Amino acid sequence: MTRKRDSLSLRADRLGIIASAVCFVHCILTPIVISFAAVWAHYIPSEEKFHRTLAVLVAAVGGFAILTGYTRHRRKRVLLFMAGGLFCISAGAWWGDRLPSHLAEVAVTLIGSCLMITAHLINHTFCKHCDCADEC
Repeated sequence: MTRKRDSLSLRADRLGIIASAVCFVHCILTPIVISFAAVWAHYIPSEEKFHRTLAVLVAAVGGFAILTGYTRHRRKRVLLFMAGGLFCISAGAWWGDRLPSHLAEVAVTLIGSCLMITAHLINHTFCKHCDCADEC
């Protein structure tokens, strides 16, 4: 059972890395795509709704993967990266319009995505090379 849970945690970390990377790519490509396709802009879902949905997805996947790994390796830096990443992503999604500019909103969100990717990578590494491998 523990091997199955370990495998699930590692897969969740991979999914978390992918979700954070999708968020990062979205932040980079959306302005470019919209600038080249102004006609398509009215077909794109509400930017605010999309960002909040993506933030919830990243938080759910990230929280599951990182907290599951943390219960085994107990490395607090993983939680710090996750907390910082989730804070930045949430700030961009819910309070981005209160930031000084759209560029500031994108920068805060990108920083959050990078922090989440880092948290997942560190968590993944600690889970694969866990000192408590007998218990994992």
